[in-house]
Amino acid sequence: MGAVFRHVQQYTGASQSRIAVAAGMTQARVNEIINSRREVTRLDVYERIADGLHMPDDARHLLGLAASRERRAGGAAFDLAAFPEVVRVYAAQGSAAREIREQAREATEVDVLAVRGLGLIGLNDSLLRNCLQPAQGRKDRRIRVALLDPDSDALIRRAAEIGESTESLSGGVRLTEAKLRELAAVSDVQVYRYRMLPTWRFIRIDSTMFVSAFDAGWEGHESATYKLMETPHGPLFRGFRRMFEAVIDSGCRAV
Repeated sequence: MGAVFRHVQQYTGASQSRIAVAAGMTQARVNEIINSRREVTRLDVYERIADGLHMPDDARHLLGLAASRERRAGGAAFDLAAFPEVVRVYAAQGSAAREIREQAREATEVDVLAVRGLGLIGLNDSLLRNCLQPAQGRKDRRIRVALLDPDSDALIRRAAEIGESTESLSGGVRLTEAKLRELAAVSDVQVYRYRMLPTWRFIRIDSTMFVSAFDAGWEGHESATYKLMETPHGPLFRGFRRMFEAVIDSGCRAV
């Protein structure tokens, strides 16, 4: 933040006193930050500085803050200022598809938590399949996919929730596994089966995560999709990542 203040001085001619007024702090505190005698560590202080200096959205994202243009009405779920890890909310997965594909092409690590995963990675025209082919991206990436166990009681319950036969849903899971087995022949692909009732559906692409939810009569791709960025103190990204690790640790590896 000291470098930010120095750039503000250099390119706008603002004095330390003017920066202090904009950032809601004393001139002495600004001087200490500029001269590396004090650091900014609290997220609410970053927010106050970013607002006072009218920082652009790209810079706000680097600080783990919500973009100013993405603060919108619509209830607590869209109050991004209250959840600085959440940098964007999409009405459904389809609205985020282009961004997900672009990031996946350059990713080093990709984690997917789904039910059957056909629309995400199981078919040739699915969301991620072409992005993760070795010829079109990095060959050293790791891909881990967790799918609902086709022989579990949870799958029977999920099939009933969405009005689908058990045979159809389990067949979809097995088809995804077969297609990922093909991909595993040329890439580092790991597939795990979990046996709990699915709640969250997410795609982690390095330090970015796209999260949606399952519910009765409600498929994950139909849910609002939240884009999360990893931040130093944010609990959401860390929590979902920890949950995924627990899912695969307790699951059975299929591929």
